[in-house]
Amino acid sequence: MSHIRYASDVGAPVEVAFGYTDNHLLVPDWMFGVAAFEPAGELDQGLGAVYATTAHVALWHPTTVCEITEYRRNVVIGYTLRGRLSGTLTLRFDPLGYGRSVLTSEAEYTAPHGLLGRLCNGLLDSAVRQALRRTESQLRREIEQFHGTDLVGRIA
Repeated sequence: MSHIRYASDVGAPVEVAFGYTDNHLLVPDWMFGVAAFEPAGELDQGLGAVYATTAHVALWHPTTVCEITEYRRNVVIGYTLRGRLSGTLTLRFDPLGYGRSVLTSEAEYTAPHGLLGRLCNGLLDSAVRQALRRTESQLRREIEQFHGTDLVGRIA
């Protein structure tokens, strides 16, 4: 299983950053490659909530199931994709002081098995790194815009 991790400073308090991220209606605005994120069960928030996730990968638009498998309010949200596209995205929020927080984004995924999987492993790793970096960067910008601060936390 491969593991990738990024951390960044967000110009918003943990409560604001988590609250923005926890709103499933806003997920397509910040999660790279996601065109739609619709509740597929009774819950639409919190641990055990399931979503039908439509990805936008070039001309391919697969729909997969995404479940929140880790959830602690104002601390962590863990999304697990199931199906052809599978893996886990975990977002952790830590207070930094002065109305700022640290967003840590982690992705875990399993490379395909067999000869083809080994041949494509480097390509897949590069694609996941780029997708996680774009997701983290876009989420940070969206939170700061939502909160009304710029990159370094000043009032915009």
